[in-house]
Amino acid sequence: MKSLQMKSLSCLAGVAALAVALVPVALMPIAAGAQAVVGSPAPAFTATDSHGQAHSLTEYRGKYVVLEWHNHDCPYTKKHYVSGNMQSLQKEWTAKGVVWFTVISSAPGEQGYVTDAEENAYLAEMHAVPTAVLMDPEGKLGRLFSAKTTPEMYVIDPDGKLIYEGAIDDRATPDPSDIKGADNYLNDALMESMAGKPVAHAYTRSYGCAVKYQ
Repeated sequence: MKSLQMKSLSCLAGVAALAVALVPVALMPIAAGAQAVVGSPAPAFTATDSHGQAHSLTEYRGKYVVLEWHNHDCPYTKKHYVSGNMQSLQKEWTAKGVVWFTVISSAPGEQGYVTDAEENAYLAEMHAVPTAVLMDPEGKLGRLFSAKTTPEMYVIDPDGKLIYEGAIDDRATPDPSDIKGADNYLNDALMESMAGKPVAHAYTRSYGCAVKYQ
């Protein structure tokens, strides 16, 4: 009897193992944040901007790098562009030597997707001044950093370490009037790090529209 029970258990284990083996790889979950982790070196990447120029993270070693996930149709993104807040931040920090990449991970046919020409026209219309706009229609860069919303901000220090991930500020609304008086987490992270201090809020929960991946 005991022998029969052991054989039954062995068969069940074999069936379970076969079932796991047959699960398509695409259905296997990928842990959020497994590749980009605050406090660790930022994952290396190379991406092409809206003018066809390639940018590699390694070429900006020694500089602060900001990544700003963007969707021009998202009300939360509009909040910071229609008000001029995002452009003001871009101008302020790039003048101080910070490299600022706006990243568009919207897939073709999804909200926020634009061609290179459309994005360049948008930059001119909005008077936006990032270092470059990285076009990521396949979502490779977005998934590498586990970007979840637009806007969502990341800060990489001159040593290549990710020191901030999360919301642009503490006012999770699409109302531009909320910008005044908000605690701007991006400013805090850059100012604290540049002063040689640890970033007080190295991770915050981002807000906005979900990134429209393929």
